[in-house]
Amino acid sequence: MTLDALNYIVALPEIFLLSMTCVVLVVDVSLRDAQRNASYVLAQLSLLGTFLLLLSGMTDARIYAFNDMFVQDGMADLLKLFVVAIVAVVFVYSRDYLKGRSIFKGEYYLLGLFATLGMMLMISSASLLMLYLGLELLSLCLYAMVALHRDNGNASEAAMKYFVLGAIASGMLLYGMSILYGLSGSLMLVDIAHAVTQTGSTDIGMVFALVFVLVALMFKLGAVPFHMWVPDVYQGSPTAVTVFLSTAPKLAGFAIIMRLLVEALGGLHTDWQQMLVILAVLSMAIGNIVAIAQANIKRMLAYSTISHVGFIILGILAASAEGYASAMFYTIAYALMSLGGFGIIMLLARSGFEADQLDDFKGLNQRSPWFAFMMLILMFSMAGVPPTLGFWAKLAVLKSIIHIDMVWLAGVAVFFSIIGVFYYLRIIKLMYFDKQQDNTPLQCSTDMQFVLSGNALLILALGLYPTSLMVLCVSVFT
Repeated sequence: MTLDALNYIVALPEIFLLSMTCVVLVVDVSLRDAQRNASYVLAQLSLLGTFLLLLSGMTDARIYAFNDMFVQDGMADLLKLFVVAIVAVVFVYSRDYLKGRSIFKGEYYLLGLFATLGMMLMISSASLLMLYLGLELLSLCLYAMVALHRDNGNASEAAMKYFVLGAIASGMLLYGMSILYGLSGSLMLVDIAHAVTQTGSTDIGMVFALVFVLVALMFKLGAVPFHMWVPDVYQGSPTAVTVFLSTAPKLAGFAIIMRLLVEALGGLHTDWQQMLVILAVLSMAIGNIVAIAQANIKRMLAYSTISHVGFIILGILAASAEGYASAMFYTIAYALMSLGGFGIIMLLARSGFEADQLDDFKGLNQRSPWFAFMMLILMFSMAGVPPTLGFWAKLAVLKSIIHIDMVWLAGVAVFFSIIGVFYYLRIIKLMYFDKQQDNTPLQCSTDMQFVLSGNALLILALGLYPTSLMVLCVSVFT
């Protein structure tokens, strides 16, 4: 087998997705609005093909391609599978929502596919160049998706805020990368790791680069104090875009942290560990406390996201295989929970009605006992109530922190988790104990009802049998 052939085989899922996205682009141009469903079908077929290629190409080995700029390993395979599957579910949830607002355009699916490609490149990056290209491809698509509803002032405002702050974060990341390149003389993460090992934390230049890189990464994840964009963008975006923002990119964000902080700058873990402790505590505190004051459920879930990011950071700062596995487990669990939560919001929404206020959930049990139960599962999971998936995710992270003798930090995490339980239980109280205000029957397709039910039941099933997913995550780092 030639080197070129090996390159193409390793990156075959990405090549297929790019090719199919171009096909969707060409086909969509020739479609009338009444035929726009064809773009949706093609997009789903593209994701299905990519998923099957990823599944068939999984390997336990670590394979490099394209002059060692692209890497395939266990972490890349697992995260890509979840990214592709989650984006496919997001597309299912979004179709009825987009139709109800006359923005059922091929652009949404095209941008979503290109964003997925960017996430896959980020996850498999073995050089600073590949990592930055993947990140910018994802970011540019997300900026455009937030502004998809052009006639909506809130969406335009959210897009501008996201673009300006995102550009600043990207600039800081680029500056940090340039310092790393100057000090190591290479763009490869392996070479940078070697240079860090040689110099250690005594090199002030390396510490400066670490600070710039860390600030940019925490902005992309939405950690405090770099969280200012999250509530505004989540609230202002169409819910079909918010659900995309809050799910798959979090998996790519975890991957980029693992590639940069752990693989490239692992020799500086004593430095970034101290920084991450502060960021984690602030994120859990601000996220959980401010969420209580929100009346808009999208904004409440935005602050909830910030608090969950704090937990993910806890697993990473443990700087151990157990910690990384627990952080990965938590990230996947959060993505699935957020997917279902925003899915329920879109289920209740209809043309001219967003269902984004907490009061819109009043008496949901009287309107639809089944989907009230699905939302109950999702809220219990986000709160960390057993036997849901969220409980095991929190427990895994806390164990990894305790094993490095940071019992006080685990205690802080538990304290803020208890505070967070309040606003999740408030939604359950509204659904089951408040009087119904809206008698309109739920208007959504059968496939969305089926997939949304499966989403919530999967959270419950993985909570009852968490070992399978945890074993997958542990196998990546052993």
